Amino acid sequence: QVQLVESGGGLVQAGGSLTLSCVNSKRTFSDYNMGWFRQAPGKEREFVAAVKWSGSSTFYGESIKGRFTISRADAKNTISLQINSLEPEDTAVYYCAADAPWTQVTMTIPRVWRYWGQGTQVTVSS
Repeated sequence: QVQLVESGGGLVQAGGSLTLSCVNSKRTFSDYNMGWFRQAPGKEREFVAAVKWSGSSTFYGESIKGRFTISRADAKNTISLQINSLEPEDTAVYYCAADAPWTQVTMTIPRVWRYWGQGTQVTVSS
């Protein structure tokens, strides 16, 4: 069973940094491709980044401007998302996702992912 739990969100000033974490509390997820999405109020869920099960590849959404870094630590059943130079437009609920094919065309689509966390709120003040 897969249970994803995000943490690390909060209120931060523009220009600051945050590191979000996602832990699989039920079993190891070293076999799964993992990803992050975000959803701002009134907007659709947006793909942020993904990391391949092996850790050998990463992929970022088109709107992500190089301020985001995804990484994984399988020994800790954890993936992380580091966000630098935060902007008010980054305000959203950030969701961790697991288990989708490593296909760039489809991995940006939320319904392709099998497992989801409950999300962690990131609020950036100007």
